[in-house]
Amino acid sequence: MSTLFLRTLREDPADAEVPSHKLLVRGGYVRRAAPGVYSWLPLGKIVLENVARVVREEMDAMGGQELLLPALLPKEYYEATGRWEEYGDTLFRLKDRKGADYLLGPTHEEVFTLLVKGEYSSYKDFPVILYQIQEKFRDEARPRAGVLRGREFHMKDSYSFDIDDAGLQESYDKHRAAYIRIFDRLGLEYVIVAATSGAMGGSASEEFLAVAHTGEDTFVRSTGSDYAANVEAVTTPEPPALSIEGLPEAKVHHTPDTATIRTLVDLLNELDLGRDFTEADTLKNVLVKTRAPGSEEWELLAVGLPGDREVDFKRLEAALEPAEVALLDDADFAANPFLAKGYIGPRALLDNKVRYLVDPRVVTGTAWVTGADRPDHHVLDLVAGRDFTPDGVIDVADVRDGDPSPDGRGTLYTARGIEIGHIFQLGRKYTDAFQVDALGPDGKPKRITMGSYGIGVSRVVASVVEQSHDDKGIVWPREIAPADVHVIGTGKGAQIEEALRVAGELESRGLRVLVDDRKGVSPGVKFTDAELLGVPTAVIIGRGLADGVVELRDRATGEREEVALDAIVDRAVAACRA
Repeated sequence: MSTLFLRTLREDPADAEVPSHKLLVRGGYVRRAAPGVYSWLPLGKIVLENVARVVREEMDAMGGQELLLPALLPKEYYEATGRWEEYGDTLFRLKDRKGADYLLGPTHEEVFTLLVKGEYSSYKDFPVILYQIQEKFRDEARPRAGVLRGREFHMKDSYSFDIDDAGLQESYDKHRAAYIRIFDRLGLEYVIVAATSGAMGGSASEEFLAVAHTGEDTFVRSTGSDYAANVEAVTTPEPPALSIEGLPEAKVHHTPDTATIRTLVDLLNELDLGRDFTEADTLKNVLVKTRAPGSEEWELLAVGLPGDREVDFKRLEAALEPAEVALLDDADFAANPFLAKGYIGPRALLDNKVRYLVDPRVVTGTAWVTGADRPDHHVLDLVAGRDFTPDGVIDVADVRDGDPSPDGRGTLYTARGIEIGHIFQLGRKYTDAFQVDALGPDGKPKRITMGSYGIGVSRVVASVVEQSHDDKGIVWPREIAPADVHVIGTGKGAQIEEALRVAGELESRGLRVLVDDRKGVSPGVKFTDAELLGVPTAVIIGRGLADGVVELRDRATGEREEVALDAIVDRAVAACRA
């Protein structure tokens, strides 16, 4: 360490919010270069490459072939699939000196597809699985949490090409099994959840989420089954339709100063209307505006849902992707005077051709209290299917603990996670765009089908730290630690010389060793640095050397053991290989 390019810090960086950001910076693993952009220092680069090594080994074992494609890509590739517009502001766009448009690759479906089209043309060439590990770029609006949500990140992306859907399923299953092996080897606690495909397109989609309360992804599990899903992919069970026969007529009531659901329910219960009201009896109508990729025109969209629920904006964005979504501002309300803010009902929306989508719970025969489209007035007993007919259904209400599981078994509970992997059955979206065919056994052309599979390599590093740290620092799993053993010489002379000798013997036995041979640094600082850096095993050569004794420490458990100097190498090797 006396020559290692490393500087540890005693204080957390001012902008750090999560443990991995704090500890990777303090431990000298990474340094911020710009918002969402980080330099990987020597120890950090080792850890990053160790994760990549595990990924490579499992990808190669399942038949993947590694290559490396450019990060700088021409606009035409992404125009052909519509993603030049769909990605919106997320793309890093640039022009060359001749004015041609380029982008920095956020993901490489188009390039891989064209590569295969140019090389393969017969069913005998398939299946094929290609992958790469390289930098990706996305212009995050709010980069945060260090390398967890960056604008430049290290990623493995692989792509399968098959002659038919059965082959795609087999390639998908291979990747799924390989991902399980990868994340098991990395020592992560993770869950596999159903997910949405988003701008990637395709059908079947699953995410691998590292369980962490600091994660940005919310997922659900069922108390009665193995059902698990990203909250954006949860489907609300739709209750059966009800008869509209004999239901009371809808009537408008004067409801002054009731622009919120809570004040409305309180007033209704103060009136003698013959029944008690709850927020679930009301129909809340939320207005947003949407804009298609490449368009400058916004369109109004209304979402109707029970008043005891809120619109989950992430679910809404996922449901409407690739369209851009925004809340209305005062100018929007002024431009649409039929929108009585706080008292909006279905009738004015439908009469004014505003697209009106409702929650799955709003089925035919359900009666609601909702806005009467004029200030201080609501309508009671407005019946779906009798008094209004929505344009469709949209499942974007917030998902809560205790909601029924979509599979009908048990109830849901929520947790937080970090997306570390995502697998998609893309189908033919990209091969259709580029007309990628191969001659089948019958001599007729067949359209190739694809899968896409990603692992956030740099994000995995941070996820491991989120799950494996204590109040002293990082606790690396041995598979990806920067070294197997941290040998510490605490004195000025003999201890450091002995530390170098022991380190050399450990290296000759095949272990990766980090040796602290710094002079003039107190034992306390060396111990603090060792705990911060998080190497799994430490050998401490200090005062006990005079008696022929050194100390062996386990970083994860904190266990300490005094070992005779002449036995320390064998004992450390055994500890590392246990």
